[in-house]
Amino acid sequence: MPFRTSLSLALLLTAAPVLAQEAAPTPPTVVPTEPRETIEGQLSQERTVIAVPAFATPSVTTVAGLRTDTLGRQIGEVIAADLERSGLYAPLGPGSVRAITMAEVTAPRFADWKARNAENVVHGFVRATGTGGFIVGCYLYDTALGSELVRQGFEIQPGDWRRAAHKCADAIYSRLSGEAPFFDSRIAYIAESGPKGNRVKQLAIMDSDGGNHKFITNGQALAISPRFSPDYKKIVYVSYLNNRVRVFIYDVAAGTQKLVTESGNATFAPRWSPDGRQILYSMAVGGNTDIYRISADGGTPVRLTNAPGIDVGGSFSPDGKKIVFESDRSGGQQIYTMNIDGSQQRRISFGGGRYATPEWSPRGDLIAFTKMGGGEFRIGVMTPSGGGERMLTNSWQDEAPTWSPNGRVIQFFRTTPGRTGKSTIWQVDLTGVNLRRLPTPRDGSDPSWGPILP
Repeated sequence: MPFRTSLSLALLLTAAPVLAQEAAPTPPTVVPTEPRETIEGQLSQERTVIAVPAFATPSVTTVAGLRTDTLGRQIGEVIAADLERSGLYAPLGPGSVRAITMAEVTAPRFADWKARNAENVVHGFVRATGTGGFIVGCYLYDTALGSELVRQGFEIQPGDWRRAAHKCADAIYSRLSGEAPFFDSRIAYIAESGPKGNRVKQLAIMDSDGGNHKFITNGQALAISPRFSPDYKKIVYVSYLNNRVRVFIYDVAAGTQKLVTESGNATFAPRWSPDGRQILYSMAVGGNTDIYRISADGGTPVRLTNAPGIDVGGSFSPDGKKIVFESDRSGGQQIYTMNIDGSQQRRISFGGGRYATPEWSPRGDLIAFTKMGGGEFRIGVMTPSGGGERMLTNSWQDEAPTWSPNGRVIQFFRTTPGRTGKSTIWQVDLTGVNLRRLPTPRDGSDPSWGPILP
């Protein structure tokens, strides 16, 4: 396996004080490689200061073009960026704190970090395995108590170093916040280019912070509505080419795809069931748009709605028992829920205005949506019964929410007014204050945030 945590690594980390007798040279100055984000808004709470110096190394070794000292600094930078992105922490990254030696990895100089007002400090090391990979050790300490809070280790291949950084950040975030992790996850989205009236739309994937970007389709066919499967192995999406509308499942590891269903009718919004066995999608037939369910292996679709008008969307509840969707059967777009067999269809939105793109939280406690009114599109949340409606954004056109794996952050895309129609991917936490844009090499729309990686 290219990425693993094992008993042998746990034993290695336990023995780290022995390794720590070797001092690491001071890492050279490195231009940060992690993506940068645009941040809006001011946090309404005081953030915890965490020092994150560059990870130490027992000896400078180069593997696959990566120096262990350089890699130690880059890992520290990614961890600091992850923690800052959560909105809960104010990290002091490698660029603002001194480097540490191997001896300090398991014996921090707590007085130094308390002098920087750091409540916690992250230490770690990077060591070449001798077999073409690296061992990464990660530790979190409480500076006031002088105690260790987290100890993790990873054996990785060179291409997985960012995952080790995200895994370390996840362990820190979970230990300090009590929430489930979300940094080591991936995002599928639609990369857009070209003029507003003739956009090229490609399927692309990237890490949760915009790193490790990869284009999946070449843009010859129009790609829309991507969604990761629950096991992260596949992506379902819709392809439009020469009046042919097809729903494909793309195998991420194999780089191949298979056809699920094809139609001459407008088809959109495919969504996986929690067990990955079924797919919901919407299709327009004879002026009426309804929601269908089909096996992920293909076959005959089952029609779930039949009310006059437009029924779109479909997002399963985490337990797979219910579906949330949008419908204009009452005269305007509103949010409804139903059982997975289409029974007990019930309207839950009554806040005024129109509602679209509902998405059930992976925790099951909230439904995110796009609300339209006054010429603006905004992102909001409500409970599954329709109560507790709250708006999280206030821009000209924010739409298509997708949840982080822990159900505490929402991504969406924002379109700027004017002729260009430029779209960018943003995220906001449930406070509505920690709002920031994710970097993408081209315009981005229709993000889909996948589950935490194994």
